[in-house]
Amino acid sequence: MHFQISGLDPAQFAPFHAMSDEELARHRARRVTATEYPGYPCRVTLDDAQPGEELVLLNFEHLPVDSPYRSSHAIYVRANAARKCETIDQVPPALERRLLSVRGFDANGLMISGEIVEGANLAPYVEAQLTNPDIAYLHAHYARRGCFAARIDRIA
Repeated sequence: MHFQISGLDPAQFAPFHAMSDEELARHRARRVTATEYPGYPCRVTLDDAQPGEELVLLNFEHLPVDSPYRSSHAIYVRANAARKCETIDQVPPALERRLLSVRGFDANGLMISGEIVEGANLAPYVEAQLTNPDIAYLHAHYARRGCFAARIDRIA
């Protein structure tokens, strides 16, 4: 079963990078500088920022569904993230090096599966989950902090 792991579209975050710190605060967001690697996983590039790189930390609605599972959480977005990561049958670096919580959702936005998976073992887990026709897509979250990491879709 083939799958695609997708980062977020950087265009939706461009306005935040142009904002002053005061404007960011009005959006409950803030500018941060990476101090270690790994440690600041960008949700656009699906890799960690390098020390010294600027990011914006903001709340993002990653599951905008009309169900009890509608959800948002804090995410990092690199200031220089110009193109979203899209991988086929491959786990991006920020996911591969972390413990993940992987959740399967049906077409109505209801969670029907969930498991804790080491990022290095994500691909076979995803392939097995996507054999279930009731799973429309998966969400990966960083298990330790609970933050949304990426969406995973079945591809033909």
